[in-house]
Amino acid sequence: MGFSKEWDESYATNSHISIWPWSDLVSYVMRYAVPRDHLRVIELGCGAGANIPLFVHLNSEYYGIDGSQTIVDALHRRFPELRDKIVVGDFTRVLPFQGEFDLVCDRAALTHNTTSDIKDSIALVNKMLRPGGKFIGIDWFSTTHTCFTQGEQAEDDYTRRNFQAGSFTGVGRVHFSDRRHLEELFSGFTLDVLEHKTVTRELPAADKGFEIMAFWNFSATYKG
Repeated sequence: MGFSKEWDESYATNSHISIWPWSDLVSYVMRYAVPRDHLRVIELGCGAGANIPLFVHLNSEYYGIDGSQTIVDALHRRFPELRDKIVVGDFTRVLPFQGEFDLVCDRAALTHNTTSDIKDSIALVNKMLRPGGKFIGIDWFSTTHTCFTQGEQAEDDYTRRNFQAGSFTGVGRVHFSDRRHLEELFSGFTLDVLEHKTVTRELPAADKGFEIMAFWNFSATYKG
Protein backbone atom coordinates (compact mmCIF):
# COMPACT_ATOMS: atom_id res chain seq x y z
CA MET A 1 0.00 0.00 0.00
CA GLY A 2 2.89 2.36 0.74
CA PHE A 3 2.74 5.85 2.21
CA SER A 4 -0.71 7.12 3.17
CA LYS A 5 -1.65 10.48 1.68
CA GLU A 6 -3.52 11.29 4.91
CA TRP A 7 -0.18 12.06 6.57
CA ASP A 8 0.82 14.62 3.96
CA GLU A 9 -2.56 16.27 4.42
CA SER A 10 -2.07 16.32 8.20
CA TYR A 11 1.35 17.94 7.89
CA ALA A 12 0.01 20.51 5.42
CA THR A 13 -2.57 21.57 8.01
CA ASN A 14 -0.02 21.58 10.85
CA SER A 15 -1.40 18.46 12.50
CA HIS A 16 0.90 15.89 14.13
CA ILE A 17 3.76 18.39 14.24
CA SER A 18 6.06 17.10 16.98
CA ILE A 19 9.36 18.97 17.26
CA TRP A 20 10.82 17.74 20.56
CA PRO A 21 12.65 14.39 20.81
CA TRP A 22 10.49 11.53 22.09
CA SER A 23 11.77 10.66 25.57
CA ASP A 24 11.51 6.89 25.11
CA LEU A 25 13.54 7.07 21.92
CA VAL A 26 16.19 9.20 23.63
CA SER A 27 16.43 6.65 26.45
CA TYR A 28 16.69 3.66 24.13
CA VAL A 29 19.30 5.24 21.87
CA MET A 30 21.46 6.26 24.83
CA ARG A 31 21.16 2.85 26.49
CA TYR A 32 21.45 0.52 23.53
CA ALA A 33 23.01 2.32 20.55
CA VAL A 34 25.55 4.75 22.05
CA PRO A 35 28.43 5.23 22.41
CA ARG A 36 30.12 4.65 19.09
CA ASP A 37 32.94 6.62 17.53
CA HIS A 38 30.77 7.38 14.53
CA LEU A 39 27.08 6.45 14.59
CA ARG A 40 25.40 6.16 11.18
CA VAL A 41 21.64 6.19 11.62
CA ILE A 42 18.51 6.03 9.46
CA GLU A 43 15.20 7.23 10.82
CA LEU A 44 12.13 5.76 9.16
CA GLY A 45 9.29 8.26 9.00
CA CYS A 46 11.21 11.23 10.36
CA GLY A 47 8.06 13.38 10.33
CA ALA A 48 8.54 16.92 11.60
CA GLY A 49 12.08 16.12 12.78
CA ALA A 50 11.47 15.68 16.49
CA ASN A 51 14.40 13.29 16.90
CA ILE A 52 16.91 15.00 14.63
CA PRO A 53 18.33 17.31 17.36
CA LEU A 54 19.22 14.23 19.42
CA PHE A 55 21.35 12.76 16.65
CA VAL A 56 22.86 16.12 15.77
CA HIS A 57 23.86 16.51 19.43
CA LEU A 58 25.49 13.06 19.31
CA ASN A 59 27.46 14.05 16.17
CA SER A 60 25.83 11.15 14.34
CA GLU A 61 25.68 10.82 10.59
CA TYR A 62 21.92 11.15 10.29
CA TYR A 63 19.70 10.11 7.38
CA GLY A 64 15.91 10.40 7.34
CA ILE A 65 13.13 9.34 5.00
CA ASP A 66 9.47 10.30 4.98
CA GLY A 67 6.69 9.94 2.45
CA SER A 68 5.45 13.51 2.83
CA GLN A 69 6.88 16.10 0.45
CA THR A 70 5.35 18.80 2.64
CA ILE A 71 7.22 17.79 5.77
CA VAL A 72 10.51 17.05 3.98
CA ASP A 73 10.47 20.52 2.44
CA ALA A 74 9.96 21.93 5.93
CA LEU A 75 12.88 19.88 7.28
CA HIS A 76 15.14 21.13 4.49
CA ARG A 77 14.38 24.68 5.60
CA ARG A 78 14.94 23.84 9.25
CA PHE A 79 18.06 21.71 8.76
CA PRO A 80 19.70 22.96 5.54
CA GLU A 81 22.91 21.10 6.38
CA LEU A 82 20.95 17.81 6.08
CA ARG A 83 19.23 18.63 2.79
CA ASP A 84 20.95 15.80 0.94
CA LYS A 85 20.34 13.30 3.74
CA ILE A 86 16.62 13.78 4.36
CA VAL A 87 14.62 12.45 1.43
CA VAL A 88 11.07 11.87 0.26
CA GLY A 89 10.37 8.20 -0.25
CA ASP A 90 8.36 5.12 0.64
CA PHE A 91 10.50 3.20 3.13
CA THR A 92 8.49 0.04 2.46
CA ARG A 93 9.80 0.13 -1.13
CA VAL A 94 13.27 1.67 -1.07
CA LEU A 95 15.94 3.02 1.27
CA PRO A 96 17.99 5.22 -1.09
CA PHE A 97 21.15 5.44 1.03
CA GLN A 98 24.64 4.06 0.59
CA GLY A 99 26.89 2.11 2.94
CA GLU A 100 26.31 0.22 6.17
CA PHE A 101 24.49 1.71 9.13
CA ASP A 102 24.78 1.17 12.87
CA LEU A 103 21.20 2.03 13.77
CA VAL A 104 17.76 2.17 12.19
CA CYS A 105 15.09 3.74 14.36
CA ASP A 106 11.36 4.09 14.04
CA ARG A 107 8.94 5.93 16.28
CA ALA A 108 5.43 4.79 15.28
CA ALA A 109 5.98 5.17 11.52
CA LEU A 110 6.07 1.57 10.30
CA THR A 111 2.98 1.04 12.44
CA HIS A 112 0.91 2.83 9.80
CA ASN A 113 1.41 0.07 7.25
CA THR A 114 0.15 -3.43 6.55
CA THR A 115 1.96 -6.55 7.76
CA SER A 116 3.22 -7.19 4.23
CA ASP A 117 4.63 -3.68 3.88
CA ILE A 118 6.28 -3.84 7.30
CA LYS A 119 7.97 -7.10 6.33
CA ASP A 120 9.17 -5.52 3.07
CA SER A 121 10.61 -2.55 4.96
CA ILE A 122 12.42 -4.76 7.47
CA ALA A 123 13.91 -6.72 4.56
CA LEU A 124 15.31 -3.44 3.23
CA VAL A 125 16.64 -2.59 6.69
CA ASN A 126 18.45 -5.93 6.76
CA LYS A 127 20.41 -4.88 3.68
CA MET A 128 21.45 -1.58 5.28
CA LEU A 129 22.46 -2.64 8.81
CA ARG A 130 25.92 -3.91 9.61
CA PRO A 131 26.03 -7.25 11.48
CA GLY A 132 25.39 -6.37 15.10
CA GLY A 133 23.60 -3.16 14.13
CA LYS A 134 20.52 -2.09 16.03
CA PHE A 135 16.86 -1.54 15.24
CA ILE A 136 15.06 0.55 17.84
CA GLY A 137 11.27 0.65 17.69
CA ILE A 138 9.30 3.05 19.88
CA ASP A 139 5.54 3.26 20.40
CA TRP A 140 4.57 0.33 18.22
CA PHE A 141 0.86 -0.04 18.91
CA SER A 142 -0.19 -3.08 20.93
CA THR A 143 -3.20 -5.30 20.33
CA THR A 144 -4.29 -4.43 23.89
CA HIS A 145 -4.78 -0.81 22.78
CA THR A 146 -8.46 0.09 22.92
CA CYS A 147 -8.40 1.15 19.27
CA PHE A 148 -7.50 -2.36 18.10
CA THR A 149 -11.20 -3.20 18.37
CA GLN A 150 -12.29 -0.03 16.58
CA GLY A 151 -12.37 1.06 12.95
CA GLU A 152 -12.50 -1.78 10.45
CA GLN A 153 -10.09 -4.54 9.52
CA ALA A 154 -7.82 -3.69 6.62
CA GLU A 155 -5.66 -6.11 4.61
CA ASP A 156 -4.68 -8.41 7.49
CA ASP A 157 -5.63 -9.30 11.06
CA TYR A 158 -3.23 -6.78 12.62
CA THR A 159 -4.08 -3.75 10.46
CA ARG A 160 -7.14 -1.52 10.84
CA ARG A 161 -8.42 1.62 9.12
CA ASN A 162 -11.31 4.09 8.86
CA PHE A 163 -11.42 5.09 12.51
CA GLN A 164 -14.42 7.29 13.16
CA ALA A 165 -13.30 8.61 16.55
CA GLY A 166 -10.24 8.80 18.77
CA SER A 167 -6.56 9.48 18.17
CA PHE A 168 -6.38 7.50 14.90
CA THR A 169 -9.08 9.39 13.05
CA GLY A 170 -7.85 10.56 9.65
CA VAL A 171 -4.45 8.81 9.69
CA GLY A 172 -5.21 5.90 7.37
CA ARG A 173 -3.99 2.43 8.32
CA VAL A 174 -2.88 1.55 11.85
CA HIS A 175 -0.97 -1.63 12.65
CA PHE A 176 -1.10 -3.37 16.03
CA SER A 177 1.20 -6.11 17.34
CA ASP A 178 1.37 -8.72 20.04
CA ARG A 179 4.62 -10.28 21.23
CA ARG A 180 4.44 -13.28 18.93
CA HIS A 181 3.85 -11.02 15.91
CA LEU A 182 6.86 -8.85 16.77
CA GLU A 183 9.04 -11.93 17.18
CA GLU A 184 7.91 -13.11 13.74
CA LEU A 185 8.53 -9.73 12.10
CA PHE A 186 12.03 -9.50 13.59
CA SER A 187 13.03 -13.14 13.15
CA GLY A 188 16.32 -11.99 11.61
CA PHE A 189 17.16 -10.10 14.80
CA THR A 190 17.79 -10.86 18.43
CA LEU A 191 15.22 -8.99 20.52
CA ASP A 192 17.45 -7.73 23.32
CA VAL A 193 14.85 -5.59 25.08
CA LEU A 194 11.07 -5.73 24.72
CA GLU A 195 8.86 -3.58 26.93
CA HIS A 196 5.10 -3.22 26.98
CA LYS A 197 3.78 0.18 28.07
CA THR A 198 0.16 0.74 29.07
CA VAL A 199 -1.48 4.08 29.87
CA THR A 200 -5.03 4.22 31.17
CA ARG A 201 -6.82 7.49 30.59
CA GLU A 202 -9.06 8.41 33.51
CA LEU A 203 -9.77 12.07 32.72
CA PRO A 204 -11.04 13.33 30.41
CA ALA A 205 -13.10 10.26 29.65
CA ALA A 206 -13.05 8.91 26.12
CA ASP A 207 -16.30 8.78 24.16
CA LYS A 208 -16.92 5.18 25.19
CA GLY A 209 -15.46 5.34 28.68
CA PHE A 210 -11.79 5.23 29.59
CA GLU A 211 -9.25 4.43 26.89
CA ILE A 212 -6.30 2.08 27.27
CA MET A 213 -3.31 3.16 25.21
CA ALA A 214 -0.77 0.36 24.88
CA PHE A 215 2.58 0.29 23.07
CA TRP A 216 5.71 -1.77 22.52
CA ASN A 217 9.25 -0.39 22.84
CA PHE A 218 12.13 -2.62 21.78
CA SER A 219 15.77 -2.83 20.82
CA ALA A 220 16.86 -5.58 18.43
CA THR A 221 20.29 -6.61 17.17
CA TYR A 222 20.68 -7.64 13.54
CA LYS A 223 22.13 -11.12 13.27
CA GLY A 224 23.66 -10.47 9.85
